[in-house]
This record gives sequence, C-alpha cells and structure tokens, in this order.
Amino acid sequence: MNESKKFSSKDFHQTYAQLKTVIPEKLIHRAVEKAGVHNQFSEERKHPVFFVDLPSKNISITIGGLLGDQVTNLHRHTYETMLYVVEGAGWTEIEGEKIEWKAGDAVYIPSWAWHRHGNLSSEVAAKYIACENAPQLQNLGLALREEEGRDF
Repeated sequence: MNESKKFSSKDFHQTYAQLKTVIPEKLIHRAVEKAGVHNQFSEERKHPVFFVDLPSKNISITIGGLLGDQVTNLHRHTYETMLYVVEGAGWTEIEGEKIEWKAGDAVYIPSWAWHRHGNLSSEVAAKYIACENAPQLQNLGLALREEEGRDF
C-alpha cells in the first residue's frame, strides 16, 4: 500500500521538486446503493443517503433520495454542493428562492446558504447525486453544518 505522508511546518524542506502520483489501495466502490443507507445521516436529514466510499481528500459524492412528498430540514454548510438529478422531480429552496428541477438538471448550492429540498410527487421518489468539497474543508478544520432550530 502506498500512503501519502502527513507533513507539518518542520517538514517544509521536504517539498518535492517533482509531482509524485500516489495510488491508493481503493479505486472503486462497487454497487454503492447495495452497501446500505447511512442511517445516522438519513435520520438527521430526513431522507435516504448513500456515501460513495473512495479515498478523495477534496471532494465527496453521495447519492440522495426524496420519498414521495418528502421535504428535508432547512440547513446550511460551509461546503459547496452540486446536485445532478437522476430521477424524479422536485425543488430546492436556496435563501428563500425556490428552484424546481427534474431528471437531467443540475443545481448549485453556495457555501453557507440556507436551503432545503422537496419532492414534487407524492408517489414517485426523486434521486440525485451530490458532489461536495466537504472533505477538503474537513481536513482544514473548516467544515460546519447547521440545521435551523437546532442549538449546537
């Protein structure tokens, strides 16, 4: 296994003169949705979420869903989010502006903007892929998430 070294300020002199490729042990996560829903995340956010388990230190990918008539809690976070809608139709409210979306659309959610998602159908589930820079901010100690009405 080829792991990258964690550097501190005392290691500045070890800055590489050339780029080095570090190949992690895990390069694929097969059958993401068959691995099971992440329960804690789903209970907090009120909708099913599947994590893509790959070793990226900068971006994360999750597969999210909204059941019929489902609406998530109003929340915000320091990381940016881009959603790609795979199935169904719904809406995302960002800082009070409601944007309707359907399969094939992409939605951008800016950092620290209050937002929530809802399904337009009572019978058909909606599904989307979310890409976020959360790992990058977590590694810097800057990733925050807040839900309206919750005291942290």
